[in-house]
Amino acid sequence: MTPTPGARGVLFDVDGTLLDRDRPIPGAAQALERLRARGIPFRLGTNTTRRPRSAVAEVLRRGGVEVRDDEVLAPAVLARRRILDSGRGRAALLVPPASRQDFAGVQEDDDRPDWVVLGDLGREFTFARMNQALRCLRNGARLIALHKNRTWDNGVDGIVLDAGPFVAALEFATGLDAEVVGKPARGFFELALKELGRAAGETLVVGDDIDADGRGGAAAGCLTALVLTGGATRAEVEGSGFRPDFVWDSVADLSLAE
Repeated sequence: MTPTPGARGVLFDVDGTLLDRDRPIPGAAQALERLRARGIPFRLGTNTTRRPRSAVAEVLRRGGVEVRDDEVLAPAVLARRRILDSGRGRAALLVPPASRQDFAGVQEDDDRPDWVVLGDLGREFTFARMNQALRCLRNGARLIALHKNRTWDNGVDGIVLDAGPFVAALEFATGLDAEVVGKPARGFFELALKELGRAAGETLVVGDDIDADGRGGAAAGCLTALVLTGGATRAEVEGSGFRPDFVWDSVADLSLAE
């Protein structure tokens, strides 16, 4: 393990960094335990919209990675805050049913919403639902994208479309630009920094995605470490044009300087 100087708080990615298809990556639990023992705050940032953050935390705990529900940051947390702070609280929620619990206080309205919130509906992305969203946006609703990930490996069918292509379809059809609240949006990292109580320059972002975690974290002013457990190879990182502060084989390599 190589000591990481300057980091006094850590934002971890989840899938591909702490979990591999809902199984803990070796060393993940121990990495978090080392941070707790030293009093270094951390948060877990995920772009998943398939389940609420409480379910993400429960999967981690079942695998022996001890985290609290409120230590998990998901795009829905920021989307809910954005909607409620706007004073216009009606929203069409194109998210899986279980994820609705992260939108407490938001009034669901599929006919005349102020907002259309789009996450990953998987097979529930139907022609009818997309057209309903289109009509709402043409009637004045604003579009919030929980993220714009292009694809993901769902563990059953292999690589499949994620929410991003459907966000892009609505943007193209309406001429609107979605307000993206998931990684790599700056707002997501600002939320994490606020939760951590740390400045960007003393916060380390650890993830497996070159764009969402690497470039997103760097654009927010954070230190970055890319791990090779989520699919990206060292050659792909080197050929990407992005230079993280660290490249590790896995999160087990995390060691903050004394």
